[in-house]
Amino acid sequence: MAKTGEKRSRLSDAEKLKSLKKKLKKLKTAVKETVNGIESRAGAVVEAAVKSKNPVSPLAPAHFPDLPVIEGAEFASGAAGVKYQGRTDVMLVRLAPGTAIAGAFTKSSTRAASVLDCQAKLALKQDVGEGAAIIVNSGNANAFTGKNGQEAVDAVTGGVAKALGVPRERVFSSSTGVIGEPLPADRITTVIGDLAANLDVGGVAGAAQAIMTTDTFPKGAAASFEGEGGTINIVGIAKGSGMIAPDMATMLVYIFTDARIEPKLLQKMLSARLDQTFNAITVDSDTSTSDALILAATGKSQAAPITDLRSSPARAFGKALGQVMLDLAQQVVKDGEGATKFVEVQVTGAASDADAHRVAMAIANSPLVKTAIAGEDANWGRVVMAVGKSGAEADRDRLTIRFGDMVLAEKGWRAPGYDEAAASAYMKRDHLVIGVDLGLGKGGRTVWTCDLTHRYIDINADYRS
Repeated sequence: MAKTGEKRSRLSDAEKLKSLKKKLKKLKTAVKETVNGIESRAGAVVEAAVKSKNPVSPLAPAHFPDLPVIEGAEFASGAAGVKYQGRTDVMLVRLAPGTAIAGAFTKSSTRAASVLDCQAKLALKQDVGEGAAIIVNSGNANAFTGKNGQEAVDAVTGGVAKALGVPRERVFSSSTGVIGEPLPADRITTVIGDLAANLDVGGVAGAAQAIMTTDTFPKGAAASFEGEGGTINIVGIAKGSGMIAPDMATMLVYIFTDARIEPKLLQKMLSARLDQTFNAITVDSDTSTSDALILAATGKSQAAPITDLRSSPARAFGKALGQVMLDLAQQVVKDGEGATKFVEVQVTGAASDADAHRVAMAIANSPLVKTAIAGEDANWGRVVMAVGKSGAEADRDRLTIRFGDMVLAEKGWRAPGYDEAAASAYMKRDHLVIGVDLGLGKGGRTVWTCDLTHRYIDINADYRS
């Protein structure tokens, strides 16, 4: 009987141990779920805090557009914690062998390491037989970071090259965010494997989200046309909200097409359309250290190759490319930090196109003009001031100023039919046109800007916090 009791005791102990193990397993599961829940809620709190501090621009489009698939381009996005926890802040693009690359970059004397690296790589002869890749992080600009900047670029691009099996010189990187802080490259390299595993031809919307900083909405645009033997698609995404002034590029922009076109011709097509798009916008007159535009042509369309700039397909491609570039450029202005008004400045009758551009940018960048617009004040005298300070040739007695279709001033003074009430009512619109005719020649230029509100100060005063 003693032995039987002893056996029962041992069985009881075994059952107790088994029960404890089950309870421990449940406890571990509960702890894990709790931690995951906390992390998820923390991420949501961060996202909500960012959105509450930076509500969506009233000029934003109703939704992100439906973008066609670009064969040969795959996208992934993820959270590396470069600056914020719980936010997607890295995007990766894999480009198929045969892809041609073109680019445009800031002319700032304090260019970021990634910009210098891209420029050096694009100066080399491209081996389009190899694949290519683009990796972008937000939250840190990797600018003014000394030799550490290039070391960080090398680490990130090297990690992508290894993960995707493409040459390092075919990996292009961009960084956007705070200037002067070392880039935590290890946080990015840690997630490259996951990004590579999740590459998807349909991932472009997530990529647009991942590159945002003070942007209040992701930016995308597309165009398609019939080439010789097949459809050619063009898709672009961009980020930009502040530190926007022309000196190409004026933000981060990535455009993808399935057209077959060799690199030198692709570069010419891109460069020819900069002045009427990305070099014709301004938010605050400040040119970034990190501005970059990369255009990739995968060559996967069934359409015949584009080989001659004078050909009908080349003209059609140029028109479609220009449409995508202008759409993205204008979306950046509509997301200008604190913007409530989208403003088109049309200058005609200048002695030259260059003079027209000087006048247009003087108006678009004037804090006095921009704050008057924010206050819905029809103070056309500030436009007169901006014309005079521009440095362009001007004659007071030949000058005409319009708001929309209304002539406010002409022949050296206020127009006889000027109506203050009508002008004030016009200023309440969220899309405005300021027209200036200098009456001197055939030069003309149109640029786009936004108003300047107190919200711009709020955003930039605590940008690093």
